[in-house]
Amino acid sequence: MRRFDNTVAIALLGIVLGVLATLTVNKGIESKKKFDGDYNRWRKLNLILQEVEKNYVDTIKMKAMTDAAVTAALAELDPHSVYLPPVELTESEEELSGNFEGIGITFNVPNDTAVVLSPVQGGPSEKAGLLQGDRIIKVDDRVIAGNKTPQDSMIRLMKGPKGTKVKITVNRNGVLIPFDIVRDKIPVHCVDAAFMIDETTGYIKLSKFTRTTYKEFSEAASKLVDQGMKRLIFDLRDNTGGYFDQSWRLANEFLGRGQLVVYMEGRNRPREEFDADGRGKLQDIELSVLINEGSASSSEIFAGAIQDNDRGVIVGRRSFGKGLVQEPVNFTDGSGIRITVARFYTPSGRCIQKPYDENYDYDIYERYAHGEMTSADSMKIDTTSVYYTLKGRHVYGGGGIIPDIFVPMDTTKATTFYINCNRKATAVRFAQTMFDKYRGSLSSINDFDALNDYLDGIDLAKQFLDYAARVDGIRPEKGEWEKSAEYMMPQLKALVGRFSKLEDEAFHRFYIPIDDTIQSALKNSSVID
Repeated sequence: MRRFDNTVAIALLGIVLGVLATLTVNKGIESKKKFDGDYNRWRKLNLILQEVEKNYVDTIKMKAMTDAAVTAALAELDPHSVYLPPVELTESEEELSGNFEGIGITFNVPNDTAVVLSPVQGGPSEKAGLLQGDRIIKVDDRVIAGNKTPQDSMIRLMKGPKGTKVKITVNRNGVLIPFDIVRDKIPVHCVDAAFMIDETTGYIKLSKFTRTTYKEFSEAASKLVDQGMKRLIFDLRDNTGGYFDQSWRLANEFLGRGQLVVYMEGRNRPREEFDADGRGKLQDIELSVLINEGSASSSEIFAGAIQDNDRGVIVGRRSFGKGLVQEPVNFTDGSGIRITVARFYTPSGRCIQKPYDENYDYDIYERYAHGEMTSADSMKIDTTSVYYTLKGRHVYGGGGIIPDIFVPMDTTKATTFYINCNRKATAVRFAQTMFDKYRGSLSSINDFDALNDYLDGIDLAKQFLDYAARVDGIRPEKGEWEKSAEYMMPQLKALVGRFSKLEDEAFHRFYIPIDDTIQSALKNSSVID
């Protein structure tokens, strides 16, 4: 045993001596070059990069190294100060600009093949002759069907500068048809649906805050007012935000003159307040705002302004908690940075931004794990940070907007049959099959009641159960379909109904009876006493 110890000791000594010898040699070289490692004005970082460029053994990939250094440096700030390479910056700006350049279709990928849901009206694809239900096989010479091509790759292949040509080959009823399409500017709509739920209650679903949000919202709201709207359910669930000015303009529609919408403040940015100007056209409309854990940024600014001014009721679950003012800096190579310069605060003084802690990136998962999605008592509330609304109600800080009416996620409806169908996207693929089968009739329906009657008439439930068993081998246990049908049938109607002329309006209208958050808003007054 002693001999073994000596052997190890000798071996270790050899390693240590080798390391020391290497360090000594390096130190000898380094002693000839003593640099001032001053951190001020980024001097140390510049010196290191210069030394690497001058002395590194192999050719330097300057672009990759610079991008990596910038990305690493910004990562030391906050989770939302980021560097965007040219492609990512372009995509980010297109998403919020209200338009992009491409062929103009919406599609989904139910069976490893992109299927056209609808060509954008007046867009290049519609003009070229693409139809709802076409399967996209190739983009130019690249096959994208049946080979697990990622959806984002499909999008990049179809998008491109205005005026450029692309060949789209589709499978239509078993026949391959090539279309030469000239790309153009395509409008991106942010109002997903706007309709009357009943004689006096309107519903608007907003997906993001783009450059065109105020215009789209105003047009939608105006139509609903003409139809008798006295109360609005404004759905901001899963709306990740966008342009701040659009959020202010929407809040301005509901608030009185001089009422504070939001203020921003930062180390190098003095407090700046944004008030309503009193010209809003919806000041007499009762308001319920729907939010959840996916509602962020501009969505939270709007919800916070409505809540703190006691202008309406916030319904749902605690919002994401992103309240940072980000300033864009773009470079001539097409890249850019988004740097946080201030924070947003609600009128009562609450900071919308949640804390940066070690669980920041996994916060939504943590909410699930700790029961916040299903129990109001588990909701993260900083009771030490108490603020007051215009009428003196207590509201709390800690990040995000806490709803006035909490609506838990309902997990009781998820039967084994439902879960198995979800895993295989059975309902989505079934909807595509129904469109193929009833294309002629579905495509012509533009009235919701007529659509509902039509779907009832084709015995959708029986066809779905037959499809699930035949194609996916999924069958409900005894009594399980009776438990699942109440929840699944509206979803099936929504997915199939989307192929009608009503498109997303049909989808959202069919969901209303099983949407607990909308039902809670309907049952509770939107007037704050």
